[in-house]
Amino acid sequence: MMGTWWVSDAGLEEHDVAQLDALLQRDSGFVWVDIPEFDEAAEAVLRDRFHAHPMVVKACRERNFVPSVHGYEDHTFVIVHTPLAGEGGHVHMLELDQLVGTRYLVTVHGPRNPAVSLVDATEETRTVRERIEAGRFHPRSPSELSYAIGSAVARRQSAAVKSVASRLPALEMRVMGSDFHQPEELLEELFLLRHELLISRTQAGQAHEIYGRLASLERFASEESQRHARDLSEQFDRVRSLADGESHFLFGVIELYQTRVTTKMTVAMERLAVIAAITLPVTAIASIYGMNVIVNTQTHWVQLTVVLVVMASISLWLLRWARRQGWW
Repeated sequence: MMGTWWVSDAGLEEHDVAQLDALLQRDSGFVWVDIPEFDEAAEAVLRDRFHAHPMVVKACRERNFVPSVHGYEDHTFVIVHTPLAGEGGHVHMLELDQLVGTRYLVTVHGPRNPAVSLVDATEETRTVRERIEAGRFHPRSPSELSYAIGSAVARRQSAAVKSVASRLPALEMRVMGSDFHQPEELLEELFLLRHELLISRTQAGQAHEIYGRLASLERFASEESQRHARDLSEQFDRVRSLADGESHFLFGVIELYQTRVTTKMTVAMERLAVIAAITLPVTAIASIYGMNVIVNTQTHWVQLTVVLVVMASISLWLLRWARRQGWW
């Protein structure tokens, strides 16, 4: 359900969305509208009450896979994402849209996957609202409130990176002590962890670029908004740097494991090649005798002995040659 609050030095005052016009006329505060799930009512509010551009309404209605920022005369529009680990290695991309004006802030969540709970989808705005209600945070402008929500997004991205980092040591120990009998399971875990880390790194890097762009919108963004955008850009850049560091470590672990598995397979193939080389002459001689000797009414011991000696000699000579080559 759409939430509407009047934010002032006194804290939060919850109101009905029908009171928006009256709230926008008040002084000494600003309006905050939070839309957990976008619907026709929310679209009407954006279009009729806040005069949002059709592109903004379209972006709020649809899923956006890439963050963006747009500047308008009355407000700026920002899209960012946060990662949420799901089942089977899947990472959900939670979208948060913000319409930041001089007298109002509109936050829009989603669209979201049905597998994602509403609590997880609205974590950033909920935690900031709880801080205001508890008296620990007193935003004086929509830009400051948007800055706090953006910082919450950066913290969540950082938490996702730290979650990956906390699981890396155990996987590294398994890699070092692996017997390579079933490498598929461990490799899958490593690559799923890399997938999760890359998504967090990508989202942090994109948010860094978006807020860097917002900091340069002198025509549409106030000096306060530009200052907040620069700080947020730095926060997301730090998250990206943390993800890069963990990525190098994880890639090193994966490369080590793949190298050890490949080496193990190479040694096995060499030994199989030695076995094949040793048995090849024996097989060839036996095949020739089998094809050319049609009837043999008795055993020719001398001939049999000679053939067996020749087979053994060739096999021993090949075995010695393979030993000199270092194949076994």
